[in-house]
Amino acid sequence: MLFFNQNDRNYWDGLIVTDGEILSQLTDIFREVFDRPDLTLTPTTTAAQVPGWDSLMNVRLFVATEMEFGARFDTSEINSLKNVGDLINLIKSKGKR
Repeated sequence: MLFFNQNDRNYWDGLIVTDGEILSQLTDIFREVFDRPDLTLTPTTTAAQVPGWDSLMNVRLFVATEMEFGARFDTSEINSLKNVGDLINLIKSKGKR
């Protein structure tokens, strides 16, 4: 998967991928991992706001996210995230330029 920054949008395998589209994909991942089909995410959502988000679920969440987006996250990157918006930005930063 390739990302190219241009006008606050990213080009991913020839498709325009917006923050909203990444958020939508993340919402699907979170709903599956946490088994909460009603879960709603925003860029400001934090781990404390998601019931059941513990260390084991964090591992499951990031494995699923890495698989979905074809990216690898290191521990320091994961530990620096404060909210879903930070995760969106991390996903975007993993693209090749």
